[in-house]
Amino acid sequence: MPSGFHGTTVCCVRRDNQVALAGDGQVTLGNTVMKAGARKVRRMYGDRVLAGFAGSSADGLALFTRFEAKLEAFNGNLQRAAVELASEWRGDKALRHLEALLIVADEKASVLVSGNGDVIEPDDGVLVIGSGGSVALAAARVLLRHTEMNAEEVAREALRTAAEIDIYTNDHILVETLPTT
Repeated sequence: MPSGFHGTTVCCVRRDNQVALAGDGQVTLGNTVMKAGARKVRRMYGDRVLAGFAGSSADGLALFTRFEAKLEAFNGNLQRAAVELASEWRGDKALRHLEALLIVADEKASVLVSGNGDVIEPDDGVLVIGSGGSVALAAARVLLRHTEMNAEEVAREALRTAAEIDIYTNDHILVETLPTT
């Protein structure tokens, strides 16, 4: 993310037969909390895909729209849609300036998509973005190693931990889940 980039925290956890995508609700402008209950995680493509963003709200919403169009164009193929979005994002002069990151997930895969052309799948089933991402990542990994919590519980607790430490993350947490194959 760009230097000085503050925003939110989004955490995706895949465990057993579930994938969970959790995001906090804080919108910050400079050092002011402008909104506490924003919705940065949503369902797409007939509720079969989860998507979350961190960064500029307008840019994140624009990326949601573009990603959903890619899903439609590629008949719900998440990985192909993610690669095409990353390629377009990196190559387009206007899109290149978007200050946001996406995490998207379906029943089979979870990926992080960036404007640098990155399409990253996790080794351990955990992806995070946003200012509290490193805290949420550490918390999720510890919970996965040392508890039997399901994906939704791990994602929610990872965000709660981030909200306690990162000033740009709050505890208004929205979690969306899907069954996995």
